[in-house]
Amino acid sequence: MKVRQNLYIDRSISDALEALATAPGGNKSRLVNAALADWLERRGSKKIDDLLKVRLDRMSREQDRIRRDIEVVLESLSLFVRYQLTVTAPLPDADSAARAIGRERFEAFVSQVGRQLASGARTLGPPTGEGASS
Repeated sequence: MKVRQNLYIDRSISDALEALATAPGGNKSRLVNAALADWLERRGSKKIDDLLKVRLDRMSREQDRIRRDIEVVLESLSLFVRYQLTVTAPLPDADSAARAIGRERFEAFVSQVGRQLASGARTLGPPTGEGASS
């Protein structure tokens, strides 16, 4: 059902509407109806956008903090590895016992990292999982 409305609009808008309506398939009522529907729909979506903006801003700040923390961890790790490689003398090729001990220690290290990640326990910072301990 359509409802008749009497509206007052500016002369410039009236002239533009008249020009659009003279085009093939043009109809003032249809043009005004479509424009008004679009405008009302955008107002509703703007309210949703305003509500989501706060949440998206917060998530963006959290992501920036996570990125910064990861950069600190990676830089710390790279400095430690560089230092360790600089101060540790390489093992002679003939020292197979020392190499075997090194492999065992590396396997123990990798296993410990896996257990820590699986349990949620962390060496630094508060534990994040059930039954986590330092």
